[in-house]
Amino acid sequence: MGNGSVIRPGDVQRMTAGTGVLHSEFNHSASGITHFLQIWIEPNRRGLAPGYEERHFPAEQKRGRLRLVAAGDGVGDAVHIHQDTRIYVGLFDGGEADRLELAPGRKMYVHVARGALTVNGQRLLTGDAAKFSDEPSVEFVDGERAEVLAFDLP
Repeated sequence: MGNGSVIRPGDVQRMTAGTGVLHSEFNHSASGITHFLQIWIEPNRRGLAPGYEERHFPAEQKRGRLRLVAAGDGVGDAVHIHQDTRIYVGLFDGGEADRLELAPGRKMYVHVARGALTVNGQRLLTGDAAKFSDEPSVEFVDGERAEVLAFDLP
């Protein structure tokens, strides 16, 4: 597709491989360490045209709350994904807290990218994850320099 970019903290990139793309990532820095999360979500249909989208979500939009960054229905300025899924990112420290309501039948997957956070009473540390189903809501509290991803799933 001819795309090339530098991904920085706070960036969300969506790539649809669709009918085929060549793709690679690498750290250009000889001295810096990169912490990169690559998340694969199976699309809701086959044969999609290759596509690419990238947005920056500044820390202040995620500080103490969950910020929608990707959605199947293309809500607001979230990147569009081809699935009935919503992805949120939040930064939590100290007394900051937020809650996501889940519609009946929906599930939530939570991944702590860094720091520590209590999610529905369960303490999670860097790299930990939790799955929730049949919960009316999921609460995020008691963060310690936490960056968390929350996936609202069918």
